[in-house]
Amino acid sequence: MSLRRIAILPALVLIGAVTFGTAATRRVPAIPCDADNANLTLPAGFCATVFGSNLGAPRHMVVAPNGDLLVVVNPSRTGAETGGGAPGGGLFLFRDANGNGKVDFKKRLGDGNASGIQLANGYLYTSFGRAIVRYKYTVGDTLLGKQDTIVTELLNRGHVAYNFIIDGSALYMNVGSQTNSCQEKDRQKGSMGVDPCVELDTRAGVWTFDANKLNQKQVEGTRYATGMRNSVALTMNPKDKTLWATMHGRDNLSDNWGMTNEYSAENPAEQVNHILKGDNFGWPYCYFSTEAQQLVTAPEYGGDQKKTDRCTTAKKPEYAFPGHWAPNDMMFYTGKQFPASFKDGAFIAFHGSWNRAPLPQQGFRVVFLPMKNGKAGAHQDFATDFSNDGGPGKDGKLHRPTGLAQGTDGSLYIADDVGGLIYKVSYKGK
Repeated sequence: MSLRRIAILPALVLIGAVTFGTAATRRVPAIPCDADNANLTLPAGFCATVFGSNLGAPRHMVVAPNGDLLVVVNPSRTGAETGGGAPGGGLFLFRDANGNGKVDFKKRLGDGNASGIQLANGYLYTSFGRAIVRYKYTVGDTLLGKQDTIVTELLNRGHVAYNFIIDGSALYMNVGSQTNSCQEKDRQKGSMGVDPCVELDTRAGVWTFDANKLNQKQVEGTRYATGMRNSVALTMNPKDKTLWATMHGRDNLSDNWGMTNEYSAENPAEQVNHILKGDNFGWPYCYFSTEAQQLVTAPEYGGDQKKTDRCTTAKKPEYAFPGHWAPNDMMFYTGKQFPASFKDGAFIAFHGSWNRAPLPQQGFRVVFLPMKNGKAGAHQDFATDFSNDGGPGKDGKLHRPTGLAQGTDGSLYIADDVGGLIYKVSYKGK
């Protein structure tokens, strides 16, 4: 009896694992894996392919319902830095028609740059120059409709990613700060902070706009939350429709204020913020200390690494990472391909540091942050060995994770805007 059960088990698995075709033609789709695992280190059971290479500087991405990967490519990094062959900036479509985990069709669709892309309301939205624009888009098409301008006259100088997230008719946009810490003389030794910091009136927070209204000016937006220096990763938890963001912390604690290199390398923490309307996260008056595990007053406003007098009304982050890792994207996982332990948690892509010297640079990884009832657990490294310590990766080139997207099959796409690559990570089972 036991031998008969063993003999029929593979057939039962085959039938239960697929949803398309007749009984005679059903097949379990192959999981694409590169022999070298795309030079990445992943948890047991996962594998990766280099989905596309020589792509310029791919940053944020979105997956269409038919599986097409739509990517905004930064025009500023091309040529030798990406290994040659960079196509320049814009909106690109990358398609894997045969399911082998590799791009076999790519096309430039239209204008776009830097950060921010989403499919919503029958349109493809992206940032372009000093504006948020949209194009009429039909799934599967390789042409876009005319360009509409949604928000215009975005502020220039300083942090100008202008990434966004759309929920129905509401467009939430990150407006980064113009300065490092709102000093009277930006990034100058001993320069005190402007008090009050007038930047907060127009920057360093999240603003809302009507996603369907044309030609809005930035000054017409409504401030939703404040005190966030620069939140390149702005996303929404699909379970409760609340906003989340990662924040790039301030620099120059050792250079400008005499703190030790060790302290400056680890501080301030890179914050994961759960954003509700009216929240204030404390920049520039405060930063989150990795030692004290609390918000402390910035030296520009009289702080000494311990004082908290300017931080009593500021909201603490939901989670804190080591300093200067530079989180550039955050994505809640809703797919079914990965194990159940990944359900409802969030992946975060870290671009890696440039300013932890003379200590080693760090970051350059994708981590997973488990969530339960809206609360974060301890993070786990998910994809590493991009370019450890800011040096070349295993292939001798620099690689810095920037964007994340979930495939229609539950896989994970990772954009690398310095190596000019996009990876596809799949779960093949242990």
